[in-house]
Amino acid sequence: HIISRTRDRNMKITSALFALLATAASSADAFSVPSKQFGIRGGSALASTTDAETDGKKAPTDAPPVNIGWDSHKAVESVPDSLVKEGDGPEGNFPMRSKFEKMCREAQKSITAAIEDLDGEGTFQEDAWVRPTGGGGMSRVLTGGKVFEKAGVNLSVVYGSMPQEALQAATERGVDRAKGMAPGERVPFFACGLSSVMHPKNPFAPTMHFNYRYFETDGGVWWFGGGTDITPAYINEDDMKHFHGTYKEICDKHDPGYYTEFKEWADRYFVIQHRNETRGFGGIFFDDQNNKDPEEHLAFSKECVNSVIKAYGPLVKNHKNDPYTEKNKEWQLMRRGRYVEFNLVYDRGTVF
Repeated sequence: HIISRTRDRNMKITSALFALLATAASSADAFSVPSKQFGIRGGSALASTTDAETDGKKAPTDAPPVNIGWDSHKAVESVPDSLVKEGDGPEGNFPMRSKFEKMCREAQKSITAAIEDLDGEGTFQEDAWVRPTGGGGMSRVLTGGKVFEKAGVNLSVVYGSMPQEALQAATERGVDRAKGMAPGERVPFFACGLSSVMHPKNPFAPTMHFNYRYFETDGGVWWFGGGTDITPAYINEDDMKHFHGTYKEICDKHDPGYYTEFKEWADRYFVIQHRNETRGFGGIFFDDQNNKDPEEHLAFSKECVNSVIKAYGPLVKNHKNDPYTEKNKEWQLMRRGRYVEFNLVYDRGTVF
């Protein structure tokens, strides 16, 4: 997904990733791939390509270009009230666009405030930008804090276009995101999402990632996606029970089948295939969700993102002052290197 992944704040898209590789340690087996092999989920109620009509919409002449470009943004001193185009708001044709942006902006504020309180010293620097084709973003990055080496919580609102073959490359098998567009026609889309990665200093405090997103295409296809996952360098069973238990409770509240499905989806997705090991200790992951009323999907995403601190905060609080050795730190850095490997090779946003 093209939603900001905290990789490069200078490009105003994402904050930096850690790319340090160090020596391995004997506990690597903790990250081996689960023995159970799960099938590929076919997505939700989106039509397959065999159902698509031979004709369809053409991309309008004023549709955003396929390649937005790293320098297509313009930094702004003050953040606009909304990054969604006028007419796309609550009274426009696409009310979910502004609803989802509002949810993301509120979550960005509350999560960064809670992390600053937990850190005790570090503060988030905010940068905002807009694009002439519409949309923009706000990055909030904390660097060199007392507890966190680096933490980013980034909002993006994107109006873009994708070739149909590129769109399909980042899609679950059996899902047609180009539905409604003429064959071979580029697909204009809207995307909004909030993404975060947090790296504590202490090796016994885990890394956490989340991303929640909403997409629409000019062909009439819409879907929700997202998830929260945990990547400990050292596994604490009580921590994992708390983290997974928090999201199981949310999933069970909205749909009794969600937790099993979305946990298994995370187990399938967060795998470094060329090493046959997992990136971390899972969580929930979902995509292509459009088989219910959109307000139901929105409510689920909202509760998930608003529970990030409840699920993650106690883990950092419990371990931020744990004593550790240089070997412990080396192992943490090696695991961060594995994290980068996954993002560069297998991450859906990279493929997208």
